[in-house]
Amino acid sequence: MNTMTTVFAQLMYFLPMYELRKCVQRYGGNYKVRSFSCLDQFLCMAFAQLSYRESLRDIEACLRSRQTKLYHMGIHGKVSRSTLADANENRDWRIYADFAQVLIHIARSLYVNDKFGVELDQTVYALDSTTIDLCLSLFPWARFRKYKGAIKLHTLLDLCGNIPSFIRITEGKVHDVNILDELVPEPGSFYVMDRGYLDFARLQTLAQSLAFFVTRAKTNLQFRRLYSHPVEKSTGLRCDQTIVLTGVHTSKDYPEKLRRIRYFDIENQNNLTFLTNNFVLPALTIAQLYKCRWQVELFFKWIKQHLRIKAFYGTSENAVKTQIWIAISVYVLVAIVKKQLHLGLNLYTILQILSVTVFEKTPILQVLTELNYKEPGGERYKQLTLFDL
Repeated sequence: MNTMTTVFAQLMYFLPMYELRKCVQRYGGNYKVRSFSCLDQFLCMAFAQLSYRESLRDIEACLRSRQTKLYHMGIHGKVSRSTLADANENRDWRIYADFAQVLIHIARSLYVNDKFGVELDQTVYALDSTTIDLCLSLFPWARFRKYKGAIKLHTLLDLCGNIPSFIRITEGKVHDVNILDELVPEPGSFYVMDRGYLDFARLQTLAQSLAFFVTRAKTNLQFRRLYSHPVEKSTGLRCDQTIVLTGVHTSKDYPEKLRRIRYFDIENQNNLTFLTNNFVLPALTIAQLYKCRWQVELFFKWIKQHLRIKAFYGTSENAVKTQIWIAISVYVLVAIVKKQLHLGLNLYTILQILSVTVFEKTPILQVLTELNYKEPGGERYKQLTLFDL
């Protein structure tokens, strides 16, 4: 008899359940809950992410079809779409936001030594946001345009392992630059941003925290050149200057010196101008750091394609944020499993395999590798099965 637990249950073993219980207790998630706990809710929503379920009815139908396996998957409450909808509507989304941060902390410690293309001892973050369009009549709280609704997913991505270290979900009308007020800068770290975050008062706060920034300059930037440094133009560099701002407001917002680097991108035939407060790294390294910012764009594209964060199971703000945070938790969990099991597969392949094997009772390492695994105890059946030749 096969006594192995399901692949889904084996995957959930990697979750720090003690930390989840602490998050639930912090916000009273199980207060007056009789049968369908916050853990049941998390597991059902995680199953929906892994198996690409389209709706609450879809989740209910699939899980009820495997009623005898639910207990061994860790789901002890009765699964119904109304119960799950009520849980998403009423249970504080911060439970799963805090739990996602716990998983992020674990994942970052596992990927701290990974390389991302530039050899640096300091931590490098890419800051950007992506917009998720919503129907304003169904999501009236998500204001974006007069006749359009949307939310923004503001993300600070640690380029070592592409792990999001900071996420904020806001209405679509919130400007990107406001997120700089919520960051807690790490001294010595690099923050790579596009021109949407060009606010010199906020960048001055970042510099005073002993952090470094790399961003694009606008074409109407008013400045005065103090020094010019030699560059190797064959690498694409055009100039490396030390400047001060001369604009009426910008000179007051950022009175310190800045470094201005012009670079010609041969691949895209584009001239780029960078601003940074770091005067030590080579100019070409600064240009390469900004090129690595594209990884946050790829992260947004990846999660939109492979996680359920564009179509939602509920229309309230709490339900939307709950679904997004559990989706992020699943993404980070798969990243943790990849590292702890020393898998050579990419996250997309792992998710695709898990999506069709969640109910199987096979060792997860066997499922996710090409090892010639043999179950201990010899052959289970001596009689040939149907269609064996």
